[in-house]
Amino acid sequence: MDQQLHQYIDAERLRTDITRTAEFGTVPVEEGNCRTVLTGTDANRHAREYFVERLDERGLDVSIDSVGNVTGRWVPDGVDPAAQAVATGSHLDSVISGGIFDGVLGVYAGLESIRAMQDADRTPTRPIEVVAFTEEEGGRFSDGVLGSSVAIGATSVADALAVTDDTGVTLGEALDRIGFGGEGRLDATEWDSWLELHVEQGARLEDAPASAGIVTHITGTIRCHIDVLGEANHAGTTSMEARTDALTAASELALEIESTTNDIVETDSDTAVGTVGQFDVEPGSINVIPGAVHLGVDIRDVEYESMERIVSSIRHCLSRLEDERDVETAFSRPYDIEPTSMSERCIAALRGAAARTGIDTLELHSGAGHDTMHVARATDAGLIFAPSEGGHSHSAAEWTDWNDCATTTRLLAETLYDLATE
Repeated sequence: MDQQLHQYIDAERLRTDITRTAEFGTVPVEEGNCRTVLTGTDANRHAREYFVERLDERGLDVSIDSVGNVTGRWVPDGVDPAAQAVATGSHLDSVISGGIFDGVLGVYAGLESIRAMQDADRTPTRPIEVVAFTEEEGGRFSDGVLGSSVAIGATSVADALAVTDDTGVTLGEALDRIGFGGEGRLDATEWDSWLELHVEQGARLEDAPASAGIVTHITGTIRCHIDVLGEANHAGTTSMEARTDALTAASELALEIESTTNDIVETDSDTAVGTVGQFDVEPGSINVIPGAVHLGVDIRDVEYESMERIVSSIRHCLSRLEDERDVETAFSRPYDIEPTSMSERCIAALRGAAARTGIDTLELHSGAGHDTMHVARATDAGLIFAPSEGGHSHSAAEWTDWNDCATTTRLLAETLYDLATE
């Protein structure tokens, strides 16, 4: 009896690709594995070049679009090249001092799925593409998921290339420097469907326990930037009643965000989260009353209404602080993505492949944003999670067991083949 497709997944080959990529931008740490791969850096160039070499080895047609999205396209003999492709992939960039699996597993699981089909002599009826999107993490340019936002037409090529880092270097300049400024625009609306495999970045699969996660929804994300302006003055000579302290006012806002979010979790949506992740105080001297505070706020949930409630509470709190504490405030929300549902077609295909291969799965939502949240607006999309030991991610402690990497890649390969032969 012929082996099933998933039995052709080469776990050692997948491990080699991930560990080799981990060498690019490696950060020495006492425990764990750590990498910093920001878009347009030498480490990013090496990671991209290694990926292109692996695509070439298997005869995939390689293309690089204007914002650096790298695509390997497999059109087997006899397959109509004009047919809509089934696509998969993730990203190769990282956060500063990030882990070695985030993004990388999804890229090489996609390639390994194609290699398994080739080795098994299984021919789909559609082309299959594997993609490494540019600037998913937002570690250097933008707020993240930039390459996929261009691929769905939400951001223009010109606007993306003009985005600058903290030193004034544009994305276009950075890509040209490493030789990955291409041509045209990858168009996700041309795909028949899309699947992404990613580490969970949480502990729900480990707690279940389950070998793979089938994602049903991706939370929306609103990011707010807030300035609270008071008056800097001498800490010893300014009486308490004469102060306009920006820090104490901003602290009230932070506590209001926590309180409102907890209320929503208790009464309406247990997936809501609100985080004050940036809290920059000026002038930042121990003997000076704070004159200004900048806050960065991250709000997420699978229900957009609850996210808007948190934003509304922020606005009301700022108005109250202006009246009661005599501070000035400024508010903006430059990053606003609504919650995204995965395609029922892709979820059904994942369920079927999991049942056929005997892989235990858990259906769950994603609290982190991924390129899939953009692609899902352009075509049918699905997202698979691999277990994360201890729920750690974006750190040296990030770890996914190699057997789990292989198991979830088997699920990806079977589902890709099913979608590409419907």
